[in-house]
Amino acid sequence: MVPVILSGGAGTRLWPMSRQHYPKQFLPLTGQGQTMLQATLERLPKDTALVAPVVVCNEAHRFLVAEQLRQTGVDPCQIILEPVGRNTAPAVALAALEQTASGGDPVMVVMPADHLVADVEAFQKALDEAVSLAEDGDLVTFGVVPTEPHTGYGYILADHVKDRSGAPVKAFVEKPDRSTAEDYLASGDYYWNSGMFVFRASAYLEELEQHAPDILEACRRAMEGTQADLDFLRVDREAFAACRSESIDYAVMEKTRRAVMVPLDAGWSDVGSWESLWSVGKQNGDGNVAVGDVMTVGARNCYVHGSHRLVAAVGVEDLIVVETSDAVLVMHKDRSQDVKEVVARLKADGRQESENHRCVARPWGTYEQIDMASRFQVKRITVKPGETLSLQMHYHRAEHWVVVRGTARITRGEEQFVLTENQSTFIPLGVTHRLENPGKIPLELIEVQSGSYLGEDDIVRFEDTYGRA
Repeated sequence: MVPVILSGGAGTRLWPMSRQHYPKQFLPLTGQGQTMLQATLERLPKDTALVAPVVVCNEAHRFLVAEQLRQTGVDPCQIILEPVGRNTAPAVALAALEQTASGGDPVMVVMPADHLVADVEAFQKALDEAVSLAEDGDLVTFGVVPTEPHTGYGYILADHVKDRSGAPVKAFVEKPDRSTAEDYLASGDYYWNSGMFVFRASAYLEELEQHAPDILEACRRAMEGTQADLDFLRVDREAFAACRSESIDYAVMEKTRRAVMVPLDAGWSDVGSWESLWSVGKQNGDGNVAVGDVMTVGARNCYVHGSHRLVAAVGVEDLIVVETSDAVLVMHKDRSQDVKEVVARLKADGRQESENHRCVARPWGTYEQIDMASRFQVKRITVKPGETLSLQMHYHRAEHWVVVRGTARITRGEEQFVLTENQSTFIPLGVTHRLENPGKIPLELIEVQSGSYLGEDDIVRFEDTYGRA
């Protein structure tokens, strides 16, 4: 049994916490300390039949995935990089082709990296049932037992047959309006579509070849051009980009005659909006969910999230309030699906708040913007022990570095020297340089950039430990 974790989502409806370069699967949104990706891995059974997971992720997120797997103690079988997003059908095809390339045919447990499952024991019990069905050739999906007439989920219409552990799928249904969702709930035959699947790799490829042969052919060409890059597997960019974007539901599950549903009653949520986080959060007597340094006075049924400062909510009802270092979101709970419109406007205006937080993750550590104005920028840079930035230069800016914690090994032109706390150096414009942390504690320094252009694309790399261009 091979877990296949799909980690390509953007999570735009959870802005400003979730952003393009740091989406929701890498965030600890549910208050358990683990990120959603890490929680997905942790809910898998600790079974000898379970082999290392395959993770399919956006190329830009590869180091985030690798670091979070390392923190969890998980050694992945493979991290497959998507050069462009093409939805779930091609992503799973890449994993299935990779698993069958050497003659194997495992049962694949396909799970998005950004879902919540509160009752892990119930999930594992349903998973055992799904695996048994998949071993016999069925394509299994989980139908979540609905608790309310939810209009934000697709539904599965199941055909309950006696003496059969799985219910044959009669139809997949799009997100309904309120009245239709109430009818679905009353009937007892409809379930929320979880987006999780269990099937043999060969069974999925057979059905994909029958119902969406163009997707399979494009993915085969992409896998033929794979290249190993550190711990990652890069597929051929041009071939994969030529593949059409399609979900598993549309490409296979709605058309196959082998679709079977296993009911799942395990406190599942796709955590697709701030309202859903409120509904699964720990509510106080007034129905408020408070995360971070939050104070409420006479507020009711609100979700208030403070990341960097005190947030006070007074005399308000049914609001979502989310504060980060560079943005504040305030909206009515009923409009939580509309956050994506804010993100679209930010992108149209070319604003960085849609892509990055002020603190930006890099494979060697992080950098955080502290201040910025015309011709200068101040950053806090943190380098993990033993890590090294690329050997690089800039055409448009000079840099001043002041070490505030730890030890820095500096390459500046032909020189190499060590700086410790309260020591500093200057990197002139156009001079080749490199920063390393040879110590055993994080290196922290303040960088002051000055020049005519301060964009992150003004970097010319000559050598890079992480294989970046």
